[in-house]
Amino acid sequence: MAALQRLLRAAASGGAVTAAARRRMGSLAAEQAPPVAPAPKGFPFAAEERMRRRPAAERNVQWVFLGCPGVGKGTYASRLSRLLGVPHIATGDLVRDELASTGPLAAQLAEIVNQGKLVSDEIIINLLSKRLKKGEDQGESGFILDGFPRTVKQAEILDGVTDIDMVVNLKLREDVLVEKCLGRRICSQCGKNFNVACIDVKGENGLPAIYMEPLLPPNNCMSKMITRADDTEEVVRNRLRIYNDMSQPVEGFYREQGKLLEFDLPGGIPESWPKLLHVLNLEDQEELKLAAA
Repeated sequence: MAALQRLLRAAASGGAVTAAARRRMGSLAAEQAPPVAPAPKGFPFAAEERMRRRPAAERNVQWVFLGCPGVGKGTYASRLSRLLGVPHIATGDLVRDELASTGPLAAQLAEIVNQGKLVSDEIIINLLSKRLKKGEDQGESGFILDGFPRTVKQAEILDGVTDIDMVVNLKLREDVLVEKCLGRRICSQCGKNFNVACIDVKGENGLPAIYMEPLLPPNNCMSKMITRADDTEEVVRNRLRIYNDMSQPVEGFYREQGKLLEFDLPGGIPESWPKLLHVLNLEDQEELKLAAA
């Protein structure tokens, strides 16, 4: 319990991450921060954020979670954010929040989204910079970014805005990813996500066996399940191909910096969560797992 209490006190006070997690950060990226990239021009708060940067030992973690669509980035990032007392920031949520607001970018974003275009790097970094500044003003220490950056250009711009300690790249064999995506369902009434796929893949050709239980809806949602229009096998495989092509340079970018941690998911949450805690060297894993459940 002592380690858990230390972690909770650090989270409550916006203090540094646990010593074990800090050691992990040191082994991947060294406690000495790399040379700071020039602040990107045209991005608000960039120069201010650079001046505010604190050594890793004086703040909480600043991590990035990468991984294919459907791998579970949001699930594990949100669990770790609760565990470590840092915000879980997904750029998709930032875009949706801005669209729902009366902010200066709302109309521009609405036009981009309605036309099916990609949101530009400039807009994404502007939204992210504002979110980081707002968090720091409110006393937040650290963050976990979910699914960003997606290109080397974005990674380079991000380096000009803030320091990244570690990048966790979640991996899952493609046949399992496809089956998992095809099992996704959404309740048309409450909007919650479920998964009807019971994945039981045998190990073969050097690949491990994987078992994932379905995440079934409660009885009141059962009759209201709908499938996303783009969750067909052809679309899912094409989405994975595009992601893999885009992600390899980003993975290489962070691998060269010594910050990339590749984690192969061995199964569902019950199998993967404790092993993820182990590779991150988080103390008292069983107690921390219960705290984040």
